[in-house]
Amino acid sequence: METLPLEDFSSPSTALQSNLSVTLGGVSKREGNKMGLLSILRKLKSTPDQEVRILLLGLDNGGKTTLLKQLASEDISHITPTQGFNIKSVQSQGFKLNVWDIGGQRKIRPYWRNYFENTDVLIYVIDSADRKRFEETGQELAELLDEEKLSGVPVLIFANKQDLLTAAPASEIAEGLNLHTIRDRMWQIQSCSALTGEGIQEGMNWVCKSVNSKKK
Repeated sequence: METLPLEDFSSPSTALQSNLSVTLGGVSKREGNKMGLLSILRKLKSTPDQEVRILLLGLDNGGKTTLLKQLASEDISHITPTQGFNIKSVQSQGFKLNVWDIGGQRKIRPYWRNYFENTDVLIYVIDSADRKRFEETGQELAELLDEEKLSGVPVLIFANKQDLLTAAPASEIAEGLNLHTIRDRMWQIQSCSALTGEGIQEGMNWVCKSVNSKKK
């Protein structure tokens, strides 16, 4: 997967013109694919009803790019930190999900707001095993939820790395981040492992349902 440097593509429109978005409507059953998304992909329509723009954010080393590669049924054995952003398009349940994965390193986070425009769903990925950074990740999420351009945008929090013994359960993370105080949008926290694919299908099902509800 090609990573676009932020300095070359300071706005989403430029990136779209770069034509690097790959439509994966024809993803087949490939050996070694641990994703549960195949059941979703079987429901593809030849012409998607609508395009959905998903913003994939979170701190560095949270597992965003691994998650994105799992969605695209790509090899996850070699993942390097995202310096710019990655774009993938996955067709699911009549939607074309355009997923923007933006690096989470501190120096990159000020660029996040360049991509808020026209976001339909925010996916925020948390490293459930990195308890020392729960406060930092909570602050970043709170700031995102306060952003005017993301007002009312449904948010899915992936409590990632549940395959690790040290991972905090999603319920503990939800309580620590005060997610239950969110009143201005639909939200969901989903336990998952981007490494094994566990929980990702359930999360993406919720994404499609939340978009359906929002469009009504």
